[in-house]
Amino acid sequence: MGAQDKYVPKVSIKNRKATFEYSVLAEFSAGIQLTGTEIKSIRAGKANIGEAYCAMVKTELFVRNMYIEEYAQGNIYNHEPKRDRKLLLKRSELNKLQTKLKDKGLTVIPLHLYINEKGLAKLEIALAKGKKLYDKRESLKEKDVKRDMARKSDF
Repeated sequence: MGAQDKYVPKVSIKNRKATFEYSVLAEFSAGIQLTGTEIKSIRAGKANIGEAYCAMVKTELFVRNMYIEEYAQGNIYNHEPKRDRKLLLKRSELNKLQTKLKDKGLTVIPLHLYINEKGLAKLEIALAKGKKLYDKRESLKEKDVKRDMARKSDF
């Protein structure tokens, strides 16, 4: 049985509020340091990144407030649902993020949690700047216009 024969579950957990609340400046794909019961829960689709954010601790990047439900068949070694999890990035990417985060108003937010073709959990993160209220209104107007155009083209 080869590596390409291995079944990889299709897990795609998105942070839908992120693009509404923030304007994305740069995107990165990061690995996550997980325990055994955490990856099993993610493969079952029992995770939420809606309220998660990323923070630099010294020279390392951690994702905080990411909810991964406790594994149902887990025993005493089950994990804590909202613990801090280390993100695995290249040193050059970490240095770039660290220098950019010193600018006022910039933050790192998770956009998408998925399982790649090798079966590893990956978190797509973005360097983002918070939108003002009028920017959010503009985003809603654009969304409404696109929806109306799609409806008219269906007829």
